Amino acid sequence: MKKDYYEVLGVAKNASADEIKKSYRRLALQWHPDRNKSADAEEKFKGINEAYEVLSDKEKRSAYDQFGHSAFDPNAGPFGGGKAYTYQNGPFTYTYASSDEGSPFGNFDFSFGGFSDPFEIFEQFFGGSSPFSARQRRVPTYRLKISFAEAMRGVEKEVEIEGKRKKIKIPAGIGDGQRIRFNEFYLLVDVGEDAIFQREGSDIYIVKEIPFSLAVSGGVVEVPTVTGKTLKIRVRQGTQSGTVIRLRGQGAVLPGTNRHGDEYVRIVINVPTKLTNEQKKILQQMTSIGL
Repeated sequence: MKKDYYEVLGVAKNASADEIKKSYRRLALQWHPDRNKSADAEEKFKGINEAYEVLSDKEKRSAYDQFGHSAFDPNAGPFGGGKAYTYQNGPFTYTYASSDEGSPFGNFDFSFGGFSDPFEIFEQFFGGSSPFSARQRRVPTYRLKISFAEAMRGVEKEVEIEGKRKKIKIPAGIGDGQRIRFNEFYLLVDVGEDAIFQREGSDIYIVKEIPFSLAVSGGVVEVPTVTGKTLKIRVRQGTQSGTVIRLRGQGAVLPGTNRHGDEYVRIVINVPTKLTNEQKKILQQMTSIGL
């Protein structure tokens, strides 16, 4: 069995991000195989970096706290990373993981036990290349900025890699900061923010303002979805501000599947700040009869 990540870094389960970072710095320097010549130095170094990659990331740490190591195991069933999906684009192939239960904690590379190259993590943390050797990154990493809408629906982009133009396909549902492995390189995807939609994992959240009169009497309103379509939802009579309505299956698609998260609509009542004399009379009449 794998050792607990908190034990690997020698920190408590309620350790702060700064405590985790300090412990990683100390242990990574201690066990780097170019500095430590012990027979098990490289394995320990990999384990330290694997633990840091999880515990330094808010979402990954949350997944680990809930499900343990199975959160990142592609063969671990309903709490694991789900299945690995492979896409072919001409001569290029890229693979990523997607959880069967809609977990936003999938999408890890599968080298070094399901995580990225530990020497890359070390170099990214300390800056520049390893201070112990001229060890080079095994696969170069490039960044690509796409819009929120492109991430939700998938997009094909033409990029320049080492002076060559290449067309690459970004799968629908890709998340901000997720990395796709091609044959020759990694692609780190930066997803832009949206003015209407907010995303948490595969779920989408929006705020819908409705007039005071509609909250009192009830009715139907239209709300946008990430597919580009609008849906009509019923607002019940007497709806309170802050009420959340769940739209099943209207969230982000899980990459490589036909399954979607949900959309949550938070109702906010727009109370008018200025009223006409007629509106004031109507409200006074409502107040007089106990409404």
